[in-house]
Amino acid sequence: MNRPASPNAIWQATSVTRADRERLNGHPGLILWFTGLSGSGKSTMIHAVEKRLHGAGHHTQSLDGDNVRHGLCGDLGFSNADRVENIRRIGEVAKLMVDAGLIVLCGFISPFRADRARVRALVGAGDFVEILCHCPLEVCEQRDVKGLYRKARAGEIPEFTGISSPYEPPEAAELVLDTGSDSIAACADKVLELLPFWPARPR
Repeated sequence: MNRPASPNAIWQATSVTRADRERLNGHPGLILWFTGLSGSGKSTMIHAVEKRLHGAGHHTQSLDGDNVRHGLCGDLGFSNADRVENIRRIGEVAKLMVDAGLIVLCGFISPFRADRARVRALVGAGDFVEILCHCPLEVCEQRDVKGLYRKARAGEIPEFTGISSPYEPPEAAELVLDTGSDSIAACADKVLELLPFWPARPR
């Protein structure tokens, strides 16, 4: 769902371009989009990868599913329509960060393929790296670090992804991580190996 610009809004070009910011940062801006079921390790992977990128001098920002619902998307629920709007807003914010030359690490269930494809189209295929955190549902339920699966099974959370609402896995993700069995370090290595500027420091 593409929304028109607000009435009387005129796009303002900036005197400092994305290319200028990327030269200053020493690396390109891009989105690392981690998708998967609740409990599949998305946030864990973001923290591990960002820590290593930051330690190597790269400019990063992470966007976490729970965190954005404390502010930017705090007015949204979990209906299909609200899930679509949630990812639309996040995509727009991530695009601004890419324009700033940042490596943006996004961790969202983002259950619908169409929504993830929309973000990819928004920034361009080369700026969007889709990473599936593949973890069997039973393992996610065993972890259940937030107690959400227990509530969903009890009927306390309607439209819960993987239980009462569908999850559509990527058909052609750039990377599939086996977060159900592989170590955090091994998975982080695979993510970083995708990046053409890794492991060299930007300057």
